[in-house]
Amino acid sequence: MTETLQAADIVRLVDHTLLKPEATHADVDALIAEAVELGAYSVCVSPSMLPLVLPEGSELKVAVVAGFPSGKHTSAVKASEALEAVASGAHEVDMVIDVGAAKAGDFISVEEDIAIVRGAVPSPTVLKVIIESAALSDDEIVAVCQAAERAGADFVKTSTGFHPTGGATEHAVRLMAQTVGGRLGVKASGGVRTIDDARRYVAAGATRLGVSGTRALVEGADSAAGSGY
Repeated sequence: MTETLQAADIVRLVDHTLLKPEATHADVDALIAEAVELGAYSVCVSPSMLPLVLPEGSELKVAVVAGFPSGKHTSAVKASEALEAVASGAHEVDMVIDVGAAKAGDFISVEEDIAIVRGAVPSPTVLKVIIESAALSDDEIVAVCQAAERAGADFVKTSTGFHPTGGATEHAVRLMAQTVGGRLGVKASGGVRTIDDARRYVAAGATRLGVSGTRALVEGADSAAGSGY
């Protein structure tokens, strides 16, 4: 049961994230050190931070955003950004869809956008598709997830964390997981702040978590355990 997932189990699902515009290379170096210390799956950074220097022998993965945060870049720009990132050492690309196209019901364009990026960075690069679930209706969430699957994505992801409508919700994660049926991963991102948040999203179907405050999440879990809660 997810209630029994320990902090270490949760952290192994975490993309330890730093996407603030004011982030420096020194900040990213600290992010990497913290990710290794805590046991996170990856670090997720902006493309201008590449290439990263990882500790020798580290299994830490590098995820990079593309078309971030608006998704209003052309597909060619997103594809070029993704290709350059992979050439600079990224293992995973988190691309943002054109949310406006989804709101207009133009899911063909959404699928084509994803497919162009997929074509630029084929497997084994992991492609995650950020759909901004809080800005979409349930029907739109389903249609976008279906488009992502048809286009060859590996994951669907709730949010950039920058959209004013908000980040992940249990409802959206559950709906996304039901739609992709285990064929794609589901990443909950935006508002995952506590161990209880993380457990709820995993219970709803998340297989990866985007977290910026990973240390606070772990320390909060340790504090709760120590107090008997």
